[in-house]
Amino acid sequence: MEVRIDKYLWAIRVFKTRTEATEACNGGKVKIAGVNAKPSKNVQPGDIITVRKGAVNCEYRVIQPLEKRVGAKLVPEYAQNLTPQEELDKMRAPFETFFVTRDRGAGRPTKKDRRDIEQLWDSLDF
Repeated sequence: MEVRIDKYLWAIRVFKTRTEATEACNGGKVKIAGVNAKPSKNVQPGDIITVRKGAVNCEYRVIQPLEKRVGAKLVPEYAQNLTPQEELDKMRAPFETFFVTRDRGAGRPTKKDRRDIEQLWDSLDF
């Protein structure tokens, strides 16, 4: 059985929609054996698929191609997750951003406000 990579990634629940899977392939975020994969590329058993989602590189080994979306409990029958633990830890890492609240209508920060914000950033240790 031959299955397109975008359809396969959607079926094993890597992406919520097939459109997202297609856009990821077109954007160069999906690779098969280290080579960029177009959405129409067919997957074979044993292929190693690398998917970049945000800052995380997820890796999957194709066990068996499938066309229809399956429940989360059945995914291990069709794909093996090879993602290293340090990549999974990136998902759980706290976001290194915070928001400085400003009153509505206060306009853009002044030069003094900007310097205060930069000083606050410099004082934080991540």
